[in-house]
Amino acid sequence: MENTPKEELNQKVIKVIEQVRPYLQADGGDIKFIDITDDKVVEVKLTGACGTCAFSTMTLKNGVEATLKKVLPEIKEVVAINL
Repeated sequence: MENTPKEELNQKVIKVIEQVRPYLQADGGDIKFIDITDDKVVEVKLTGACGTCAFSTMTLKNGVEATLKKVLPEIKEVVAINL
C-alpha cells in the first residue's frame, strides 16, 4: 500500500523534528508532532521546560520552523498548540 502525499510529508516532518529534538531535550524540553494542516502549517506541542519558557516562541520560529523550511520548503509555518 502506497503512502498518500500527506502521509509522506508527515513522515518527513517527523524525521526533521527528531533531528532537532535533542537540542530541546538538552534544555529540559521536548517537542511532539501533532499534525499538518491542508495549507502546510505544522502543528506541534512543546512540553517540559519548552512549554513554559519565555523564549519558546523564538526557539520554535528560529530553530524548529527555520530547520523545517530549509529541508521542506513547502512548509509555510510551525505553530505550537495547547492540547
